[in-house]
Amino acid sequence: MNILVLNGPNLNLLGVRQPEIYGSLSLADIEAILRERAARLDVLIEFRQSNHEGVLVDWIQDSRGVFDAILLNAAAYTHTSVALRDAILATGLPVVEVHLSNIHAREEFRHRSLIAAVCRGQICGFGAQSYVLGLEACVTFKATA
Repeated sequence: MNILVLNGPNLNLLGVRQPEIYGSLSLADIEAILRERAARLDVLIEFRQSNHEGVLVDWIQDSRGVFDAILLNAAAYTHTSVALRDAILATGLPVVEVHLSNIHAREEFRHRSLIAAVCRGQICGFGAQSYVLGLEACVTFKATA
């Protein structure tokens, strides 16, 4: 199984950006944790980050026929991007949405995810563990599809 892990804007600043909300781990730390878990699950992952919406859209579109699922932390684009939503729909791949913080316990504008309805599910509020849970969900739901 091959899973694409996509990370949106400002996640490259993890570890220094609002650690009281996002924790002290860097994106590289999260990638290492996820790679370790993926190896135990016998899953290949490709881990990417971009601050640019169009790049994320391109990566989602290009994933069809290459990846079995997408693990997506769209970050701020979660709440604003119809383009990401449409790209997810176009691929037909299972997508699991993840967030480090509990977006439903934060500012009201973060409560609404434009991509949630086209994703297999959403995991939020568990810090780096949200990624691990999301990876496990990708594997579980692909296996039962």
